[in-house]
Amino acid sequence: MPKIDFDQMSAIIKKQIETYEDDIELENVGKVLSVGDGIAIVYGLNQAILGELVEFPQQVKGLVFNLETHHVGVILFGNTDLIKEGDLVKTTKRIFEVPVGEGLLGRVIDPLGNPLDLKGSLKTEKSLPVERKAVAVMDRGPINEPLQTGVKVIDALVPIGKGQRELIIGDRQTGKTTIAVDAILNQRGKNVVCIYVAIGQKESNVANIAQTLSIKGAMDYTIIVNAGASQEGTVLYLAPFTGITIAEYFMEKGRDVLIVYDDLSKHAAAYRELSLLLKRPPGREAYPGDIFYLHSRLLERSGKVSEALGGGSITALPIIETQAGDISAYIPTNVISITDGQLFLESKLFYSGIRPAINPGLSVSRVGGSAQWNAMKKVSGTLRIALANYRELEAFVQFGSDLDAHSKRRLERGRRTVEILKQNIHDLVNMPAQIVILYALSKGYMDDLTINQVKNLEAEIAQGLSLNEKGKEIKQILEETQKLPEDTILEEFINHIRRFI
Repeated sequence: MPKIDFDQMSAIIKKQIETYEDDIELENVGKVLSVGDGIAIVYGLNQAILGELVEFPQQVKGLVFNLETHHVGVILFGNTDLIKEGDLVKTTKRIFEVPVGEGLLGRVIDPLGNPLDLKGSLKTEKSLPVERKAVAVMDRGPINEPLQTGVKVIDALVPIGKGQRELIIGDRQTGKTTIAVDAILNQRGKNVVCIYVAIGQKESNVANIAQTLSIKGAMDYTIIVNAGASQEGTVLYLAPFTGITIAEYFMEKGRDVLIVYDDLSKHAAAYRELSLLLKRPPGREAYPGDIFYLHSRLLERSGKVSEALGGGSITALPIIETQAGDISAYIPTNVISITDGQLFLESKLFYSGIRPAINPGLSVSRVGGSAQWNAMKKVSGTLRIALANYRELEAFVQFGSDLDAHSKRRLERGRRTVEILKQNIHDLVNMPAQIVILYALSKGYMDDLTINQVKNLEAEIAQGLSLNEKGKEIKQILEETQKLPEDTILEEFINHIRRFI
């Protein structure tokens, strides 16, 4: 019988104990109880957390959306038809993430980060979770730099600053999307990244917008996140959070970002649909009780960070569609209370030919005035009051009232003001041209002109600032100092231009 070497056996056992690695992984696995309409009810995920990413068979992913006593509600992403009752579901201990990076510029993607533009795979740097905390108040900076839209009535009366949240609100087919697209087009050459989030829009409309941006050379700095009308509510719900996550990536690099949500009315409707399918208790207009929190946590992620953190900014232009001009409905009042002002588009103005159909009386910018050029403040200071007086006088004239000479002059000035503030689609005007045009209006240089001559003078001023020597000087002063040049220089330039009309 061979002799047993106990010392050798002890050494081998000790070595095995020292090198032992625990390769056992505990997984939280559940089973699908029911599935339909992009929602799965799963039993057994006791350790799941709200917002966690879970994995289904056939590479379908989901987001934990509802936590109940015995089961969880999961919203599904991807080909949900592949999921059936009894399928196993695993938690991942990760929050849902989307790809971000410079490689997204010029691309059209879906809210899951998949390309939709047939330009090949995306070249992204990393992924970020869609649910993130907003920048703390103490880490934010002042809004003191204008975001120029190229639209005269906005830049003069309702200015927008970088880091502001300005709501665009109005009835269907009143030009809301056009204003947002114009704002994107006007950022060309200004080192601003633009993100257009289409929520529940027709695929043809989104394709037209992408084509317009491409023709105008704006796709180079623009990303389109498209959740089309044919998509399930789960994808529509995710779209704006994907957009703001991509925007935060650029903001953290010190860049300025403009993000458009078109529109949050459809986003709210998609969230209501998901909530009702998950049997959450309905509130006003059948919306769930946390509908305000949904949009507040989204829009609060916009803003401007302090210089210590890079000085980047996210300017948000959320869009809300009203019914028959009712801004007192549930979702419009919610978003109005969250944002820093609103651009109210009126159907009556639109159909009377005043476009953009912005109502200056109901539109307001609560912080943009702090970022406005001093020159623009001077020439547009009394513009809102002048427009209000004009509306009042116009009402008197309709009743056949006789006006004195002074009132008639004000009425004529008002008509020219309305004409000046009209603007064709994608016909953008730079800030120096806007200032000189409004200066000419305020100083009475247009009072003796016909309406057609007013439009001609406006065009000549815009052209003269680039071609005329005196015009170039005025433009340079405005761009460098943001203050009005001396009256003599402006008067000489305008009198010279008037000779050509």
